Amino acid sequence: MRFVVRRLGFYLVAFWVSVTLNFLLPRFMPGDPVSRMLSQSQGRMTPEQVDQMRVLFGLDQRPIWQQYLGYWQSIFTGDMGVSISRFPTPVTEVIASQIGWTVLLGGTALIIAVVIGNALGILAAWRRGGVLDSVLPPVLVFIGSFPYFWLAMGALYLFGVTLGWFPLRHAFTAGLTPSWSPVFLSDVAAHLVLPAATIVLVSIGGWMLGMRNTMIATNSEDYIVMAEAKGLRPSRVMLRYAARNATLPAVTSFGMAIGFVVGGALLTEVVFAYPGLGYQLLGAVSALDYPLMQGIFLTITAAVLVANFLVDIIYVRLDPRVRVS
Repeated sequence: MRFVVRRLGFYLVAFWVSVTLNFLLPRFMPGDPVSRMLSQSQGRMTPEQVDQMRVLFGLDQRPIWQQYLGYWQSIFTGDMGVSISRFPTPVTEVIASQIGWTVLLGGTALIIAVVIGNALGILAAWRRGGVLDSVLPPVLVFIGSFPYFWLAMGALYLFGVTLGWFPLRHAFTAGLTPSWSPVFLSDVAAHLVLPAATIVLVSIGGWMLGMRNTMIATNSEDYIVMAEAKGLRPSRVMLRYAARNATLPAVTSFGMAIGFVVGGALLTEVVFAYPGLGYQLLGAVSALDYPLMQGIFLTITAAVLVANFLVDIIYVRLDPRVRVS
């Protein structure tokens, strides 16, 4: 419990720092969103309307510490302001409408990459020096060296434009009404294949190499030699003794990856015009939509911190050495 409380204190401090930076950075940038809206309106806004907009976006003439306290109050009440690019829609509604698609894309790609990558790493380390161990790691590392957007554009051109096997953009076909019907779900799955596959191909090599290296170190432990000397089946030794202990570092990596799933693969979402948080963040930056940028950054930060805190708790349960220390 002391370990958990210490970690919780650390993450609370990290959350306070991230919120403070999230509050200060837009105010250090030149200009402000109200001035941009004023220039776009070509002088049609009255001075009273300008003052009201500054109060709405928290950019009035109050002292900075009062604005800071007001920002914390808005966070605790769930009020992140109003989006400028999608005015007058609240930021929370914009994020809520996009985060589901990001979790679907990133979560699907993450689970597939983790399962396949770790399984390949276990087999490669157990049969060290074999064909799987000699050929697949350099191939996957070579593929993983390509940027997301390059691989995404290549897959989009080959399988979408040239062959026409998969849709080119968005998360579902225009005109369909979101529902749980088989027709809509199959259409969503078809739109998901290409963006998810590009993320999996780029990231699977890292998961395989991480598990392979951990498995090689685990295979040299005394309890593995003891299990083999007892005459246990090789498959039992590999799965119940070696792989079970080698997956502990992968748990930490998986927790960190879960947090970053909320951020989405920005460039992949942009290439496929996939309506996730990454695609929405690009639009917010282009429109200087500070409230929406702050809301998305805060959502990503909170997701990363919560995921890592949960991993710390799970790790304490999985590894008795942490509890002893």
